[in-house]
Amino acid sequence: MSLQLTSQQVWENVAKNSFAVLGVVTANDEPRTVGIVYVVDDHKLYIGAEKTAWKTKHIEGNPHVSVTVPIPKRVPLMPWIKVPAATITFSGTAKILEKQDVGAELLEELYRHDEGRGRWCAIEVTPAKDFITYGVGVSLLTMRSPAKSRSRAPVATR
Repeated sequence: MSLQLTSQQVWENVAKNSFAVLGVVTANDEPRTVGIVYVVDDHKLYIGAEKTAWKTKHIEGNPHVSVTVPIPKRVPLMPWIKVPAATITFSGTAKILEKQDVGAELLEELYRHDEGRGRWCAIEVTPAKDFITYGVGVSLLTMRSPAKSRSRAPVATR
């Protein structure tokens, strides 16, 4: 029996974190991944990027992406014990936004300094279909059982 998480529970976990791995496809149909820092706003992820960055160019060529949010797990009072991270994975569609297309408040969260803002843009990722999770909302001992640690929840909360 797998765990049943709600969309809202998964979104809360996504919003509590800020690091993820973004999967894109190159012009030669080769998969690539890159670590990113993101901000959540209105059930979308926003990523700051240089207009000339590879991830930006790949998204311009193919907007279909995947995102995996690792959620660190630790044994209380024994941080030296290595524990696999819990994960939230989803697919979605990305689009490149110019600075003027992003609200001032969101822009401030993405870029906390003015230096280089002229060369930057934002990547908006809209998740689709389902979140697939592992180890989210379960204890470390429960994570040893894949059947009890997996969950799937629809992206939509409305």
